Amino acid sequence: MTVTEIRALFPILDTPVYGKPLVYLDNAATAQRPQAVVDCWKELVEGANANIHRAVHHLAAQATDAYEGARNRVQTFLNAAAREEIVFTSGATASINLVAFSYGQVFVNQGDEIIVSTCEHHSNMVPWQMLCERKGAKLRVLEPNRDGLLDPAALSALLNEHTKMVAIAHISNVLGLVNPVKELVRIAHKAGVPVLVDGSQGVVHEKVDVQDLDCDFYAFSGHKIYAATGTGVLYGKRKWLEAMIPYMGGGEMIETVRFSGTTYAPLPMKFEAGTQNFNAVPTLVPALDFADAVRENPAVKAEQQAILDKVYSKLTEDKRITLYGTGKENKIPLFSFAVKGAHHEDLALILDKMGVAVRSGQMCAEPLMDHLGVTGLLRASFAPYNTVEEANYFLKSLDKAIEMLV
Repeated sequence: MTVTEIRALFPILDTPVYGKPLVYLDNAATAQRPQAVVDCWKELVEGANANIHRAVHHLAAQATDAYEGARNRVQTFLNAAAREEIVFTSGATASINLVAFSYGQVFVNQGDEIIVSTCEHHSNMVPWQMLCERKGAKLRVLEPNRDGLLDPAALSALLNEHTKMVAIAHISNVLGLVNPVKELVRIAHKAGVPVLVDGSQGVVHEKVDVQDLDCDFYAFSGHKIYAATGTGVLYGKRKWLEAMIPYMGGGEMIETVRFSGTTYAPLPMKFEAGTQNFNAVPTLVPALDFADAVRENPAVKAEQQAILDKVYSKLTEDKRITLYGTGKENKIPLFSFAVKGAHHEDLALILDKMGVAVRSGQMCAEPLMDHLGVTGLLRASFAPYNTVEEANYFLKSLDKAIEMLV
């Protein structure tokens, strides 16, 4: 497919905004959905709307097959060793909270330490803070290098006999830099410490092989990779999932229930209590099919590289602008920056009137903003359906917005 043909799969991209064509550059927050994902969800709602795993009637069987078929698809997408290592959640936030609670209850005690990086989304920071407060453990911080990348040597210096978990982002949602996750995992494992990777951005832009990375946990949200909202994935190595206690109790996660005691269902049901989002989870199948198709598409790769080169060059050459995350060789087409003399919210509002949708604010990364010495930034994040033409329009619109404010 050409990029033009890919765009045709996303009807929302034809939506006018204030009489101008929509240029959607807030993809790091939520990606748009191709028609195949919308059709999948609609088909399940209209034709197979029944609770899963429980009843024997036809609709329930259809819904169960679609739900479990999605688990098989995620397993192959991540190259997990077994389908039982794939747990469905409501998103990356729920996945990380699950690990922080269930792993933490078993393996973390007073005086232990958890390592997170300065560059983390709040969702890969606050759950570990809560765990540390609950257990009397200590949160230690891995600082990025000058370019914004996580440094394996710096991680090695933090590890000790008290470290129980390292939690890091595959790609920073602010800096757009691909961290050396495989090497970070190797360093942590050398010290006997498991690693959780927040793959919310990584799974979109990188080919993820969890066995090759050797990470112990990998979490991502469906809505960032073209699937329905309210869908999330937690990959966990079987040895950890087997040893962890359930996060929630209720239907589906049980084997037997007695007042004398309850036993739990085998993986992955042990961590999927209650009625699951059975209409939405199967949309991961067409979403991941699309992600696979565009990731190695030569036309898309060329367009994305051209966008990266163009926008990076313009933003770094403009003396009015400070771009954060400047290691270009490790960068995805995601750009967070500040403009001297202009507030990021004002710029975002003006760009919106020009039809350009960008993110402004702290991007759920307040400690990173403090580290950078800013109160907020403007972020433009590109997807495979974005074009060089849109990048040029964004840059021209940004220049106009700056001239209006400075």
